[in-house]
Amino acid sequence: MKIRHVLSMTVLTLLTGFAYAGLVQPAPVVVDLDNRVALGDQFTARTAMNETVFIGCGSRTIDDGVNPFRFGFCQARDSEGDFIFCSTQNADLLDEMRALTAYAFITFSWNENDECIRVGSSTQSFYLPKK
Repeated sequence: MKIRHVLSMTVLTLLTGFAYAGLVQPAPVVVDLDNRVALGDQFTARTAMNETVFIGCGSRTIDDGVNPFRFGFCQARDSEGDFIFCSTQNADLLDEMRALTAYAFITFSWNENDECIRVGSSTQSFYLPKK
């Protein structure tokens, strides 16, 4: 039974890898420092040929047993080398960050103090087959 489980997981992993292969991003990650907005596709950004291009958001909880502390962050670097990192403790933004999927198209904004003020995402696929 355990062997069947391991084989099933291996096949599913391989099929997932094949599904990702041959997919491209139709638009690059963009970091607009003047308007304080970044946008792009999270999965392709992470697996781009140029490993310095990325976008993503995440949240962390640190629990000391007395007062749990939650914070979130977004970060992006585009092909021009523009980079931004913002953070937040806003509960609504933390919930949005936790709901992101590997294929999410992410848009986030920040203020002059590098605090995230808006996080948006779309689960629509922006992936197109390679020609």
